[in-house]
Amino acid sequence: MLVLLHLFALFLLVLLGFYVFVNDPRSRANQTFAAFIAFLALWTTKDLIFWNFFDEYWGSELWATASFTIAFLMQCSLIVFAWVFPENARSPRKKAAVIFSPGLILIPAAFLGFLWTRIERNGDDFFIELTPIAYAFVVYVYFLFFYGSYVLFRKYREYKGTQRGQQLGAIIWAVALTGVLKTAANIILPYFGIYELLPFSSIFVLPGVLIYAYAISNFRLFSLQTALDQFRLFPLTYKVALSIASVAILSFILFQIPIAWWAFREGMDAEAWRRYIVFSVVSALVPNLLLLLLVVRIISRPLQRIAVAAVKVTNGEYGTEADLRKSNDEIGLLAETFNEMSRKMASDIDELKRMNEHLRRSDRLAAIGTLAAGVAHEVNNPLASVSSMVQMLEREARAKGDDIEQHRLILEQIERIKRVTRDLTDFARVRPAARTEIDINEVVRSSVRLASFDSDFRRFELQLELSDELPSVSADADQLQQVFLNLLLNAKDAMAGSGTIKIRSDAANESIRVSVSDTGSGISFQQKKQIFDPFFTTKPAGKGTGLGLAVCYGIVTAHGGSIDLESDETHGTTFTIRLPVLSSKEKSV
Repeated sequence: MLVLLHLFALFLLVLLGFYVFVNDPRSRANQTFAAFIAFLALWTTKDLIFWNFFDEYWGSELWATASFTIAFLMQCSLIVFAWVFPENARSPRKKAAVIFSPGLILIPAAFLGFLWTRIERNGDDFFIELTPIAYAFVVYVYFLFFYGSYVLFRKYREYKGTQRGQQLGAIIWAVALTGVLKTAANIILPYFGIYELLPFSSIFVLPGVLIYAYAISNFRLFSLQTALDQFRLFPLTYKVALSIASVAILSFILFQIPIAWWAFREGMDAEAWRRYIVFSVVSALVPNLLLLLLVVRIISRPLQRIAVAAVKVTNGEYGTEADLRKSNDEIGLLAETFNEMSRKMASDIDELKRMNEHLRRSDRLAAIGTLAAGVAHEVNNPLASVSSMVQMLEREARAKGDDIEQHRLILEQIERIKRVTRDLTDFARVRPAARTEIDINEVVRSSVRLASFDSDFRRFELQLELSDELPSVSADADQLQQVFLNLLLNAKDAMAGSGTIKIRSDAANESIRVSVSDTGSGISFQQKKQIFDPFFTTKPAGKGTGLGLAVCYGIVTAHGGSIDLESDETHGTTFTIRLPVLSSKEKSV
């Protein structure tokens, strides 16, 4: 019966210490409580072994030495707990060194047998004759006990009326109950020669320990919600603990009990012990392999996959994800967080590349704009003189009745050069936008009307899908009209004789989106990278200067918007313009 009580107490202490510690492993109070439970479990193990298996004299001395030592360690953990709870503060190291320093003398004295002159056990009878050093040790242990209780009581008065005050009050009651029961079983009754309750002293502390743990866990010890929270926050710890406990219990039932029965069925001689040891070692391999398999499956393999994915990301494979089954434990959370980080990193790097390309393109536009302005200025002046001279020659030839065809050809080429230089000037000197509150659909319709003056444009099917509930934008209507007109004429040039031009407008994510699509030949992947660069054109020689889309890009970005291209060589091209909507503050102004 006593063995079962000690085993029950030991199991409950281990479960309680593990439960409270995992509740908040970083809390100093929970760490100290776990240390106290560990010392109390040692005390219980000591009583389990001594009162159930040893009768020899040396066993009595070992029991007494362990009792004095563990009692000292438990009081040390009580004081440290009193220092750190409930603020989770650090324990004062200098004060701890002073208060605990007598243990450096008393503990060795216990191991050397200086605390008693005679100690023995005969069956259920137990006798011990203590020395003055032992009484000093007992007084010192009680000093630690009362000092820790005093610190707790002082904090209780400070936090009285609060949740912390309730916790401290419950802990003080637990400490008092434990102290009374332990004193009665270990000191008072043995002083009068009554040792019957001494084997049960480790069991008497369980009520106090339960109250202690109940208070630390905010009065939610072993509640269903707390258990669910624990499993949600620290399931990996529970999985490993459950795996180890399950393997240990199953291996004991399936292997150790049958092996012990088979080995000792004819007596406990040397041959029986040899059989038991050999087969116990062999049978231990199976549960150990099973435990290794469980640990690999729960911890090692998932961590290896995360590590491999992390190496790939380090080598530049941004967006790589760890391929794991979704789970709610720490490794599952780590994998989910890593995958999200990798996706975010890939997205951020793509955005950085886009911004970098935007900056490079803006730099190129600025540099080429400066060059274009200079070239246009230098070409226009002599070109005007040449044009005037050719016109004079044309008038003279007409007066003489000579052929003027060559003069007309020269003037046409001069006019072509003027158009190029005019485009260069427009590109280099984009005037500041005169922004007003406008309806983007009206600008689109106006651009369509202007494009319709081109007879070739009217041959194509035009589809307008304009949303009627678009918010206003702050923009320069003339500049945006120039953008849409350029896109419409480019769509016309991209289709040979027939096709469809589709214009669509809608609102999305605090912006207005207008797309212009055609069913032409499309643009290759390589051409997409250069389509907004100045002087790059997909048109035949003499049909375009390559400045139209560069000007469109400059106008749209100056309005705080963006212009994107989607195209393939089978379904045509779509240019999408996004412009920010007019904010309520801008409307009020």
